[in-house]
Amino acid sequence: MNFHVLTLFPKMVMQGLDASILGRAVQKGYISLEAVNIRDYTVDRHGKADDYPYGGGAGMLMQAQPVYAAWQAVTKKIAEGHLASDNHSRKGEESRTPRVIYTTPQGRVFDQSLAEELAREKDLIFLCGHYEGIDERVLEAIVTDQVSIGDYVLTGGELPAMVMIDCISRLVPGVLKNEESAEYESFHDSLLEYPQYTRPEIWEGKAVPSILLSGDHARVDRWRLEQAEERTRLRRPDLYEIHTREKKALAFLEKDRLGHMDMIEVIRKKQAKIRYADENGVLLYDLPSKAWMVSAADEDMGERLLSRIPRDCPDPLFAVHQPFLRDSICRRFGAEEVNTCLQAVYTKKKPLPEPEGFTICVPDEAELPIIREAYGTLEPEAYLLERIRSEKMLAIRENGKLAAFAGFHAEGSMGMLHVLEAYRGRGMATALETRLINIFLDNGDVPFCQVFEGNQASLALQKKLGLRLAPGRIYWIS
Repeated sequence: MNFHVLTLFPKMVMQGLDASILGRAVQKGYISLEAVNIRDYTVDRHGKADDYPYGGGAGMLMQAQPVYAAWQAVTKKIAEGHLASDNHSRKGEESRTPRVIYTTPQGRVFDQSLAEELAREKDLIFLCGHYEGIDERVLEAIVTDQVSIGDYVLTGGELPAMVMIDCISRLVPGVLKNEESAEYESFHDSLLEYPQYTRPEIWEGKAVPSILLSGDHARVDRWRLEQAEERTRLRRPDLYEIHTREKKALAFLEKDRLGHMDMIEVIRKKQAKIRYADENGVLLYDLPSKAWMVSAADEDMGERLLSRIPRDCPDPLFAVHQPFLRDSICRRFGAEEVNTCLQAVYTKKKPLPEPEGFTICVPDEAELPIIREAYGTLEPEAYLLERIRSEKMLAIRENGKLAAFAGFHAEGSMGMLHVLEAYRGRGMATALETRLINIFLDNGDVPFCQVFEGNQASLALQKKLGLRLAPGRIYWIS
């Protein structure tokens, strides 16, 4: 993984990250790190990169021109492959513009789930502000993510960038000696880390807990979980509440694993807020898709769950697993559009062989009208454009023309698969979905999709690729 830091103080960044675990990771090639001096790209003959803000006010503001020029230089270098190896890229897949993280207290709060998401990237660019900030125009032009490490003020963005790089790097394979240590550290499964001990066995009259000397690994694991839960309950009751809700939610959802894979995955990825969970039902709010996801054992529990959804929430979107929930939502919210789907899940761990003869790439924004017309009115145009811009869609072209497309929906399912009529029967759908499945597996995720009831061609494709159909239905309601 490659980190690129745009900063006015490159020595601060490099000296802060060149020791210990990260220093060894750089030496061994697991990660690379460069700090780019923004001043090197100013057109001012005195090396000036800041100026007074329009409208007055205290302090200085970093100018747009040098920041933009520095970003251009780094993205060009990445595209040319000067800093990154392409060993893990897929044959025929076009390079993508890396995410740009602007460190600001106005952004999303950095946490372990975001670290896990960012660790999947090949390149990350961090933009460090200083003084009173950066000209808003360049932020709008290049920044993809605004991220904060907490609600307090620092002199600049270098320390937040270093904190995030340290956290993300620990999740890169090979960086830690023990591959399991990143998984079991603090905040895994919303729990604090259990107490640990080393030699001597007795220190100042205090002995190591006897269970750790027993050699019984199963008992040790149980003890550590109990200790982590108790420590979290006492020290971080907010995290403990999240942990217990997750346990209750998963206990209910796992009773029908195939049917609930959509809800299980958003919980596992930490992208959903669990509003309620017990042995009879679960209510989630998925942040990326802004969808309420609901499953209940009976109508009484269904009514209790739906009563927790604000009636005045704007443009509500629902994914529910029972017909009585579908009917109740239509009554409560005046919903008019209901799409009935079957859920298909790829339960194997082994990647699929990818068909040859196809070059798979990301569609251009100019192809949006074709995608919009082919895909119909199932999704708003703004949503499809966002999927293209975030490179969550794939495409196949023939003779320079768009022939087929597919992608990842915001909540994490495969979807939007469509082959234009003139190109059908050539295996393009198989090639695209195979690529999607393999990307899921590369990221450690479970591939799943939702097929409109009655779409026999898509159901045949799921069977061909080895996906298993859940017995129930999912109702998407808007």
